[in-house]
Amino acid sequence: MITGPAAWIVSTQLNYALVPWICASGIRVLPATSLVLVALALFGAVVSFRVWRQRVPGSQTATPGAGEPQQFLAIIGTGVGVLFALIIAVQGTASFFLTGCEP
Repeated sequence: MITGPAAWIVSTQLNYALVPWICASGIRVLPATSLVLVALALFGAVVSFRVWRQRVPGSQTATPGAGEPQQFLAIIGTGVGVLFALIIAVQGTASFFLTGCEP
């Protein structure tokens, strides 16, 4: 559930921290880092989705409602992962057009 927000934090920090290096070297690495971090956020969403689709062992014979908190957190983790992947992608699209070295 925290993979997406953690990837977004890293993306935001890299977007600011790498600008002086990008301006000095001329190598544009922000689009690549954005793609890697989008993949990381989506990986977290896929893991949460797989947990959501699994049946909780023994839930048929256990008390009603068993496993529902796990299922609920898995649904939230899936949504959070997709949301933060989109946020990272939107922030990363700016790096295709702007280098950060503009006056």
